[in-house]
Amino acid sequence: MLRIVDTRTGHLVEIPSVRRHLLSICVHLPAGDVGIGLADLRALLVGDVLARTAELHGLQSRTFLTTPDLPPEQARALDRAMSDLGIHPPATVGVHHPNGTLCAAADVHVHAYRTAAQDAVGGVRIDVGQAGPASGERGVPDRAHLPSPGLLEVVAPEGVDPLAVRMLMLGHAYRTPVVVTSTALEEARRTLGDWRQLVADWAQEPSRPIPADVLRHAHDVLADDLGVPAVLEALVTVATRADVPAGAKFETFAFLDRVLGLDLAREVGHQHRAAT
Repeated sequence: MLRIVDTRTGHLVEIPSVRRHLLSICVHLPAGDVGIGLADLRALLVGDVLARTAELHGLQSRTFLTTPDLPPEQARALDRAMSDLGIHPPATVGVHHPNGTLCAAADVHVHAYRTAAQDAVGGVRIDVGQAGPASGERGVPDRAHLPSPGLLEVVAPEGVDPLAVRMLMLGHAYRTPVVVTSTALEEARRTLGDWRQLVADWAQEPSRPIPADVLRHAHDVLADDLGVPAVLEALVTVATRADVPAGAKFETFAFLDRVLGLDLAREVGHQHRAAT
């Protein structure tokens, strides 16, 4: 059973709301001439993680996206940013329509920060918290018209793996604000690099089953309002557990990366530096 908190009621709701095997998700970005910013990418990331979690629980999913009427260069920048963050492209993208026909039948509506309420629309509503750089960190506002070279340059300078931004945001419950600082981004980048190297090392050992307690815990926290931060904490623990063989650590990280989308097996089979 997959449950998530409906913003309208504050209660956990089972999804999908009817017994079927297709979960329909609609991500809503704010209407109007407001530009695209990191908060919008975070909403898309939450929709992506929800779809991945649903698939882990045996559900097929389909994601829709409603956007402002973006000029071509902003639409391309949004596509590049989604690709850089490992967000699976939506099945359908459409411009906001007053009657909400594109997403009227969606099971879950994921709303970016400051998206207007749509009380007439059915399904579960998820409001995603704010996300942006620390005030004065890079002198760039959260929401801006950023056609080129890409939206992620608001927080991630050239040469920084965009998936470090994904990891940083995944470390926070989706409702809470995320402030992206250079220190937090560097920590995420370093952890991501360390994990990829460990996964490459563990891949050289015989495969072993994922520990039952770890698998059960991961399923439980993901099914309970998308507890992704708890999954990241579980991986920190697994990496240091002496009772878990290297092959089991590899299988655990590879399996949970299906939800995390951090490309943790990137270094498998490649020459890599020894950890220092």
